[in-house]
Amino acid sequence: MGRPPPGPGDRHSKPSAGMGEGEIMARATRPRRASSSRSTRVSPIPPGFPTVIAYLAVEGGVAALEFYKKAFGARELARELAPDGRLINARLRIGDTIIMLSDVFPGDDFVAPSMVGTTTVTLQLYTKDVDRAWDRAVAAGAKVVIPLDEQYWGERHGHLLDPFGHHWSLAMRVPMSRAEMAKKRAEAYAGFTRGVYHHSQSAYTDA
Repeated sequence: MGRPPPGPGDRHSKPSAGMGEGEIMARATRPRRASSSRSTRVSPIPPGFPTVIAYLAVEGGVAALEFYKKAFGARELARELAPDGRLINARLRIGDTIIMLSDVFPGDDFVAPSMVGTTTVTLQLYTKDVDRAWDRAVAAGAKVVIPLDEQYWGERHGHLLDPFGHHWSLAMRVPMSRAEMAKKRAEAYAGFTRGVYHHSQSAYTDA
């Protein structure tokens, strides 16, 4: 069997007609580009990662990992510890969602809620059995902020504060009649008129 015909990048291929001697030499000595096969095997987004991931800052990272496992059934995917035992980075999966978290280190440009006394973010957790999930989280040490109850938007919903200062809303959709939803809406709106937002327990208990 004969040798296959030379390709355009083969250094043994014959020069095209009209090419000067200098161009022929440059072509023969031009270095080949490195193969790009390595880069094409790397996905820009890690496999299994969603587009948006909550990254929680905490004080007591390892303890936070254990709490989220007990409270929300989180599965640990990875952890990296500093020599002093603090958490550099960890990944958890809760249901179909990934959450990252770490301790706060000197020089970081973020703080944990426990360092400032509040947080501006609430994590919303949907579940098929919110009462069971609620009881599990409370038993693990979460504090009730808004009791679990049917709300006017058609969900059984409540609000918890975890021991590390992060807020969680637990919810599931439930069947509600128009009359039930209207009554709940009136109670919530009555809270608005008193300057009480509907995400406050008093909007329901003294309406």
